[in-house]
Amino acid sequence: MPKKLNIGGQAVIEGVMIRGKNYNVVAVRKNKKIITKKDKIKQRKGKFYKLPVVRGFYNLIDMLVIGMKSLMWSADQQLEKDEKISKKEMTLSFIFAILFGVGIFIILPYIATNFIGFYEETKPLMFNLIDGIIRIGLFLLYIIIISLMKDVRILFQYHGAEHMSIHCYEKGKKLDVNNVKKFSTLHPRCGTAFIMIVLVIAILTFSIITPLILALFPQLLDINTFLRRVILFLIRISLLPLIAGISYEFLKFSAKFENNPIMKIFIFPGLLMQKITTKEPNKNQIEVAISAVKRILQLEKSKNI
Repeated sequence: MPKKLNIGGQAVIEGVMIRGKNYNVVAVRKNKKIITKKDKIKQRKGKFYKLPVVRGFYNLIDMLVIGMKSLMWSADQQLEKDEKISKKEMTLSFIFAILFGVGIFIILPYIATNFIGFYEETKPLMFNLIDGIIRIGLFLLYIIIISLMKDVRILFQYHGAEHMSIHCYEKGKKLDVNNVKKFSTLHPRCGTAFIMIVLVIAILTFSIITPLILALFPQLLDINTFLRRVILFLIRISLLPLIAGISYEFLKFSAKFENNPIMKIFIFPGLLMQKITTKEPNKNQIEVAISAVKRILQLEKSKNI
């Protein structure tokens, strides 16, 4: 049996993006036809980018950029020529999405935890536990609310089609609609599972780092309360690359041992979340996902010849 290629992807507007090692492909349905677009992935050279944790952070950055470009291109295909999204609009949308995420899922829980009477300086473990629970709660609420929107439900159907097609390929089955339909919409390497891992690892990391910082720099406790919390919050923001890198390594590790009973316990929350973020796709949506997977396999295999 030839070695299976490591592929992943995401849902886009009326389509699916699939990424391999060297290429990414976007397939969308437009005017009852399936059209595809390929892009070569620029490889990061040097041993530094292959280091554990470091590679996870840069992989996340690459996925965000590729994902946003794919999403914007797919949206363009559903618009008229005079409605096309410009690079400036795409950049502004990307910046807004990042700022929105930081504001809702990092700043708001931090402020809320202080407001209800838990302080990072005095009880870091309890503070970060409450902060993390609020963050997870907000994320769940956000996902549930957007899942009620018709366009998002369609997006989630394509998300399901992406997972099912990748499952079909990984199990060595012929990529056709009937075979793909037999597989689950849930996948342990999904980005949704990654986000859940990030949320949990953030609680653990912040709970360790805060006492360490205060032990090394006790003078922080003597400065103005507002300034101290701003400093501690900025330290928290600076740790996000580390958290992303650790989460990536854990996701890869868990995917290798997904059938291990202990590992299943850690994977379960991410799979449970996918019950919301994936929906059963229809035949047309599965065909789009299959087109993306087949195209990426062609490109990656031709690269290795």
